[in-house]
Order: sequence, then C-alpha cells, then structure tokens
Amino acid sequence: MSFLKTALFYMIGSAIGGPIGGLLAAIVGSQISARASTSGRQSFNSNEQQQAAFFATLFACLAKLAKSDGHISQEEIDKIDVYMTERFKFGPEQRDFARKAFNHAKNDTVSYEDYATQLASLLKTNKNSLVMFYELLFELAMADGVLDKQEAVLLKKTTSIFGIDPDLFDRLKQQFAESTFDPYVVLGVDKTTPFTEIKKAYQRKRKEFHPDTLISKGLPEELLAKAQENFIRVQEAYKILEKKKNG
Repeated sequence: MSFLKTALFYMIGSAIGGPIGGLLAAIVGSQISARASTSGRQSFNSNEQQQAAFFATLFACLAKLAKSDGHISQEEIDKIDVYMTERFKFGPEQRDFARKAFNHAKNDTVSYEDYATQLASLLKTNKNSLVMFYELLFELAMADGVLDKQEAVLLKKTTSIFGIDPDLFDRLKQQFAESTFDPYVVLGVDKTTPFTEIKKAYQRKRKEFHPDTLISKGLPEELLAKAQENFIRVQEAYKILEKKKNG
C-alpha cells in the first residue's frame, strides 16, 4: 500500500488528530468520504500508521525548516525535488501528496516544534527512523552550503524533541563542513577512543542501521535506500579504523 493510501485510510480508521491529522485533513479531506464508502477497513497496524505520519510530517518539517530564515531558497527547492525523485523514488501520486504537504505547512500556523513533537510521539519506539529523519532535515538546511542561525536553533531543539543524541548536531555539522570522509565522525568516536570502544560503537550502529532492523520497526520502504547508505558508511568507517589499528 502506498503511503498516500495509508494516509487516507489512517484518517478514517485512526482519527490521528493533532497537527499531523490537521495536515492530512487539509490535503486529502475532500477525498475521504468518497473512499470511505468503498473501504471496509477500519484499522491499520502500527507500521502503516508510522509511514503515513512519517511522510506527512517529514515534508511539513522540511517546509518549516526551509522557511525559518524568512525565505525558501532555490537550492532548498531543488533538494526537495531530489528527495522526491531520487531519494524516495516517488511516483506522480506520491509527489503530488508531498508537494501539497510542503506547500500547506510552509504557510500554516502550526510550529515546527509542534509537528516534530507529534512525530516523536508517534515514532517513539523507532529512534533509528528519527535519526534518519534528522539527517534529512540537516541535509536540507545545508543545501545552500550555509547553516543559517535560525535553522541551527531548530536543529538543536530537534535532538531534544526526538530524544536522540544531542552530539549528533555537531557531528553532522562537521560532516557537512568537511569534504573528506571522516570515519571517527561516522562512528561517533574520536582519535583518543580505545579500539575496543570503537568496535562497540561500530557494532551498535551496524545493528541500528541494518535494513532488516529498520524494516521490522516500520521504516517506510521509500527510506530503505537511506538506511542502506548509512549502513555502508558505518561499514566503511570501521574498515578504515580497523586497518589503521592493524597497521
């Protein structure tokens, strides 16, 4: 089931409420009555609920973040297009849904923090998805090569809202600022960390970003490429440091 259909049925079956429910209602409310009469389904599992919430709120938060400095740049618009066409490989229906979510959220009165807080509540058992969500937000903020002051404020707040490692902000900032691949940054360690601890960090991150782990926790199929990308980066980082240790 596409996340768009999930979103429609989720509105009917679960009455999600809150800012995410309001966003979904604004986008697809006119279609619900027509589809409800043909659907006998009244409830959906947690994975489907997470997927509907994830994509609705992803594009809402992207819109709020992009506009936080007062305007949305062409680089940010281009990055959104890359997300839809290359990163998630959305079809026409999904792209239309994502654009409507983005365009509605950029002008509504709901705050970035409100959208992010509800998402964190809905995905509280899936922190790894929240980490990837955070990485996508950071990537958008850096689309023009500059981390604006207001964007930085929101991104720092987000680690607290999501309940993820606050040091992730500095690690990603360093990662985007440097053109070279830094295995220490990828694994969240530094040059003084004993190799036994580096290995533990690798094993932990390898498990966290393994596609099978994320699928079992409800990661939308459209984000598997991002999960695989992170998984490969972790593998490469450990190989570099292992080779360095062994001389």
